[in-house]
Amino acid sequence: MENIAGRTSALNWMVHISVVVLVLLWLFPTVGLLVSSFRTSDQISSNGWWQSLFPTEQNMTLRTDSPDTQTLMDGVYVVQGNLFGATSDAEISVWGVTSRAIDTYVPGDTADLGDGVTITVDADGTYVWTSPEELTGRGQRVFATATTPPEFTLDNYDTVLVSGGRTDSMTRAFFNTMTVTIPATIIPIVIAAFAAYALAWMDFPGRALLIAAVVGLLVVPLQLALIPLLRLHLEIGIGKGYLGTWLAHTGFGLPLAIYLLRNYMVGLPRDIIENARVDGASDFQIFTKIILPLSFPALASFAIFQFLWTWNDLLVAKVFLIDATGQTTVMTAQIVELLGTRGGNWEILATAAFVSIAVPLAVFFLMQRYLVRGLLAGSVK
Repeated sequence: MENIAGRTSALNWMVHISVVVLVLLWLFPTVGLLVSSFRTSDQISSNGWWQSLFPTEQNMTLRTDSPDTQTLMDGVYVVQGNLFGATSDAEISVWGVTSRAIDTYVPGDTADLGDGVTITVDADGTYVWTSPEELTGRGQRVFATATTPPEFTLDNYDTVLVSGGRTDSMTRAFFNTMTVTIPATIIPIVIAAFAAYALAWMDFPGRALLIAAVVGLLVVPLQLALIPLLRLHLEIGIGKGYLGTWLAHTGFGLPLAIYLLRNYMVGLPRDIIENARVDGASDFQIFTKIILPLSFPALASFAIFQFLWTWNDLLVAKVFLIDATGQTTVMTAQIVELLGTRGGNWEILATAAFVSIAVPLAVFFLMQRYLVRGLLAGSVK
């Protein structure tokens, strides 16, 4: 009676719950990366991205204005202002003048800095720094524990995308990645479509051996062919540019493309092809007017795989796209450089990483229905 109409079995509930859990496990890191890309370095270091919508308490190192702004009032040199700037809503709970005792004073207290020099700090960050003698040097450091409101900024994206030509700009790397990815996706699709049609519908000697060779190439690790292929590219003069990279991605992607498209084309109705031949259609006409339109789900499915793999690739780009000047650096390599030069700037790394995954995410969500149809092709007759 558990499977009667109108009731849902326990197994169905388990399947639904498992799917929800898997989606959340995949979604949480992406959302965290997106939120972190809009946060400041202080916020990232003090709490997790899931707390970004709530006020947070963090320890801060602040500094007053320089003595250049001091004024003489009643025989006392005075520097005054706000430790947070003019627009902050942060509120100080305790503060101090040394990093070892940041909770010595509460807002409104006055700290004695010696030789008659004092500083008074209020809860909103307003301070008054006074001295009987003219102040020199830098501003006075203040260590405080403050509660800060949620804050989001576009400065990270400005630094990453429009950084005025500095080495941490990813704008050039973005276009370099597009230059590598688009041809490296189109070329293997075109070649594999012709090869898959020949292996599926054309009779010629050695066809079975070619199919077996394609299946065998699926298990060959690409790392095994990197150095021999690079040496070949260097000998013929294409080992340091886009052409060698396109051909390398094409060679590594062709076995999967041919295997996927051939299996799909074999499942197409034979009657359609035979009727077309009876009507006098050539193999090229059958391929372009019948096979390709019917094989669009499989073509789109492989295009997604190849695009995502090529876009996220680092190894092939490092080996075949040799450039000491950085003119052809792709986004994955640029992120590695950011890790080397900005290991502590997590807000910059989060922004760069999200910029890198934004295009693959858009491609996947726009074409995921074709991916499912292509993967399920031939499973039901």
